[in-house]
Amino acid sequence: MGAGHAHRLYRAGHSPVHALPPHTKLAAVFGFVVVVVSTPREAMWAFALYAMLLATVAFAARVPAGYLLKRLLIEVPFVAFAVLMPFVAEGERVQVLGLSLSESGLWGAWNVLAKGTLGVAASVLLASTTELRELLLGLQRLKLPPLLVQIASFMIRYGDVITDEMRRMKIARESRGFEASGVRHWGVLAKSAGALFIRSYERGERVHLAMVSRGYAGSMPVIDEVTASRTQWSSALALPGAALVVCLLGWVL
Repeated sequence: MGAGHAHRLYRAGHSPVHALPPHTKLAAVFGFVVVVVSTPREAMWAFALYAMLLATVAFAARVPAGYLLKRLLIEVPFVAFAVLMPFVAEGERVQVLGLSLSESGLWGAWNVLAKGTLGVAASVLLASTTELRELLLGLQRLKLPPLLVQIASFMIRYGDVITDEMRRMKIARESRGFEASGVRHWGVLAKSAGALFIRSYERGERVHLAMVSRGYAGSMPVIDEVTASRTQWSSALALPGAALVVCLLGWVL
């Protein structure tokens, strides 16, 4: 994990949020999501305050609103599911704009939309201010099982390699006049997928042998030791701490 690896969600910057150690940001986002999920759905004002807290973090991180909203589109499938809930859920029915909707379904849809959107927004802010390499180092620092960290590291590193291999195979097919236009071409695509699997498997074996020949014994060496001061921890935990106060008020009021 010594080499950098950029990803599309990351937005380079020099804000105070970017400067926080990755494991503190991971802990802060995890704590924030847990607090949001624990908030009663009836406390609608609490979710508005959570959104304001995230907006404050986005402002401090210099992440534009348009940038954040564009990446929230990833939750569209969940939005579609939430929209259907008032129509298919059982229970007492209410009239909304001439439609007979389930009251419990409406609350369920609101619960999914509010908590899901806040969770996705927090994750996008984390990805926008933290490189993948730093995230892996943060997970390692938080004592996640080393094997899981290594698997994630290899997936990130060789995902682009496999993607490039797919692109080269596509160019090779097209240079020979092939163009997938129907079911009859599925056989060619299936053979290409099989060839890609074999090449990827062989590449993985070669990489593993190269690592073993260099002393790999099941654990990756820690090149960058990531530490955090008490001030940095306090700054990172300010978000879940403020959210916790809002959550407690939501249960009391």
